[in-house]
Amino acid sequence: MPLVTFGFGTPFSFGYMAIKRRSASLAVATAVYGAVVALMVVAPDASVFAAIAGLVWMMAWIGATIHAFALRPSLFPAPEPPTPASVRNEQAVHVVKYRRKLRAEARALAREDPALAYELRIGRPDLPRAYDDGGLVDVNSAPPGVLAGLPGMTDELVERIVARRSEEGGFLSAEEMAVEIDLPPAVFQRVADLTLFMP
Repeated sequence: MPLVTFGFGTPFSFGYMAIKRRSASLAVATAVYGAVVALMVVAPDASVFAAIAGLVWMMAWIGATIHAFALRPSLFPAPEPPTPASVRNEQAVHVVKYRRKLRAEARALAREDPALAYELRIGRPDLPRAYDDGGLVDVNSAPPGVLAGLPGMTDELVERIVARRSEEGGFLSAEEMAVEIDLPPAVFQRVADLTLFMP
């Protein structure tokens, strides 16, 4: 704007930048450029003062143009290039493997110290907690809504799990759960790695 408006638009462009960035230094620059514009407007024609004002005006015009171009990248950053699909795929695989590692660590902790696992609320995503167990679900204590979120789990299967828990207590393993509630093999393969069976 300073370039194409011969400097008259300088205070407006810098004022906009000062507001957008909430910058005191840009506010000061806006005031200085505004004063130069006012000086040029009120300078009488055909006088030494007008000549000096014109020189100041020319310097301010050039300086403001350079200043504006220098600030433009920080105010309007160039969009980042899209991430290649191969990189996104690698990141996705890394995240899944990391979540598996977290689940394995949480299972080991639950075996070694069940009391600590209860306190950390491992397998209970429905409760507030700080420990990241990688997405495990404790089938023996999680509410029906959480069980329904497991992949392939239907309302009927959830009802069977809840009924079995109420009548005979919790399951000992994913294999026992699969037999007791007649879990389809395809569903078993999907939920086995995500489930935990706390005593």
